[in-house]
Amino acid sequence: MKKEEAIAKIQHQIQLIDNLKIQCLWGKEFEKWKRDTQICITKIFGYNTQYVNDFKDIFFYSPKIAFGNSYDKSLKDKFFLQALDKAHAILESMIREIEEYWEEPDMNQLVISHFNNIEIICNRFDSVARQLQIRHSKRQTIKINDEYDVQDLFHALLTLYFDDIRDEECTPSCAGCASRVDFLLKTEQTVIEIKKTSEKLTDKEIGEQLIVDITRYKSHPDCKTLICFVYDPERRIKNPRGIENDLSKTTDGLAVKVFIRPL
Repeated sequence: MKKEEAIAKIQHQIQLIDNLKIQCLWGKEFEKWKRDTQICITKIFGYNTQYVNDFKDIFFYSPKIAFGNSYDKSLKDKFFLQALDKAHAILESMIREIEEYWEEPDMNQLVISHFNNIEIICNRFDSVARQLQIRHSKRQTIKINDEYDVQDLFHALLTLYFDDIRDEECTPSCAGCASRVDFLLKTEQTVIEIKKTSEKLTDKEIGEQLIVDITRYKSHPDCKTLICFVYDPERRIKNPRGIENDLSKTTDGLAVKVFIRPL
């Protein structure tokens, strides 16, 4: 949440205190304000934080009132108003802390962070695949024989960094032909396309398929970044850097990065 939004939400709850103080409202309006304020603090600072506990520690009712003892209404109102003043002070303190200490999230840094995580997976994928072949007592393991095997292992590695991973998402049709996305990271607005070279899928075919994919994903509503991972364990592609350099670019708002691995 941005600083301005957080401050505005707390200020709104502070403004409502004035009306509660004037009318000494003990009913539904007060209970709603109390609950809404606690939710507001939780959304801004998180659950089980000192900020939430500070607000919960405010007693709006005298202990004598809580236990049902006879108590003068004027004292009851005084206790209630003092509690509202304390709530006002605590909320004002939260605003000052946000103003002085909060740093706005750098959206570019967030993009770089999730991109770097995907790049790590691409760069280390072959090492992981080879390590999986070394099992104790010759136990069964996953063998990377085709593109589906690459997808399965890549999906498992993505779970190290991402929670919302959607596979087999439909793409808009291109030239009357629709296809499916290998992986969609919806929050990051990133699509990952997986390919594996074979005897029938080498330089020319890989390049042509990637060009078609790039054209198609430009119209995908949740795709701002397209990562194309080409697994080439037999090193069938003669000029991998040439394909990477030719296709890794930003066009019409779609950032494309191609990784052909291993190096």
